[in-house]
Amino acid sequence: MTFDSSWDVDKYRSEHEYEDHWQFRRQFLVAHQDKFPEDRLVCLAQVFFNIEFLGCQYPKKVMDLIETLSEGLADDLREKRKGKLQRTFVAASDAAEAKAKR
Repeated sequence: MTFDSSWDVDKYRSEHEYEDHWQFRRQFLVAHQDKFPEDRLVCLAQVFFNIEFLGCQYPKKVMDLIETLSEGLADDLREKRKGKLQRTFVAASDAAEAKAKR
């Protein structure tokens, strides 16, 4: 099934979005523009971004769909991020305990 792909992908760029973040989401939108309704694809692109950049997790069906749709799209990003400093989230209670032990 194909969907209307005549809509402008660039209208979904946020005013304060970093250029590389936008290009990442834009690539996803363009790659799948004819496979989903516009509103659903915009949502999926944000989920894709959230998983890759923020480490978010979603229900298994959503994670599986994004994994399938992102094949080949996130490879460059993942390769660039290898060796870079990664964020680690720590529970406040763990941080307080570690500070108390110093």
